Amino acid sequence: QVQLVESGGGLVQAGGSLRLSCADSGRSFSHYVMGWFRQAPGKEREFVAAIDLSGGSTYFADSVKGRFTVSRDNAKNTVYLQMNSLKPEDTAVYYCARGPLFGVVTSERGQYDYWGQGTQVTVSS
Repeated sequence: QVQLVESGGGLVQAGGSLRLSCADSGRSFSHYVMGWFRQAPGKEREFVAAIDLSGGSTYFADSVKGRFTVSRDNAKNTVYLQMNSLKPEDTAVYYCARGPLFGVVTSERGQYDYWGQGTQVTVSS
């Protein structure tokens, strides 16, 4: 049974930083692309970042490029999202998700099959 649990959300001022973590209880974490998405009130869930199996390839939405980084620790079954220079428009619930098996990074929401419960990030101006 795969269970993804996010943590690290909270309230931060504009310009600040947060690091989100997502722990995977599954047995084959290192075999999957992992992704981060977010959903703001009244908006559709959107892609934020993805990382491949080894962590050697990453992919970001244009809106976060240069401010966010994504990494993973396969020994700990955990993926991270480091968010710097946060803006009020980054306010959303952030979700991690499991992507393609032995695949490549993708922003396609349909390629992700398991999702965490989400963690709230609020950026005040």
